[in-house]
Amino acid sequence: MKFEHLIEINDPLNPLIDSLTHEQLWRGLVLRAESPKLFVPHLDECRILERTDKGFKRTQRYGELVIEDMVVLEYPDRIRYEVAPQGDISKSSLTMTIESHGTERLYVRFEYEDAHNALEDEANKMYDEFRRSAYQESDIDTIRVLRSLAEAGRLDATLN
Repeated sequence: MKFEHLIEINDPLNPLIDSLTHEQLWRGLVLRAESPKLFVPHLDECRILERTDKGFKRTQRYGELVIEDMVVLEYPDRIRYEVAPQGDISKSSLTMTIESHGTERLYVRFEYEDAHNALEDEANKMYDEFRRSAYQESDIDTIRVLRSLAEAGRLDATLN
């Protein structure tokens, strides 16, 4: 399954939403990777296991389910989550890319991909529609939380 969608962050024609800077947006997306419990209330635990100059390896626990993934940071525009096959979980990835269209417009493109082949995709068609909808709602929530964090000044300081 491949799925992508775009969320507009800044719209200069809409005075009702506060604009975020590229740097605030980047810091927020990194914060989502490092502290996902701020964004995913049903996540029980997230531990960062090892860091490199390109990102980090982590585990996330949802009840009995533990997922290990690698987060690749490509400053200043892209964060990639890579899940290797493990147990009943197939290989998958999520890429978040900050896009700018003009000087004031910012977007985040969310791209999901899993390792299912065309036959598996056809068999999982209804389930995949549900996943697409859930992913989109989760991504909208991510941006909502980022806006709230920015409003509170939590995306203005340099992340350590």
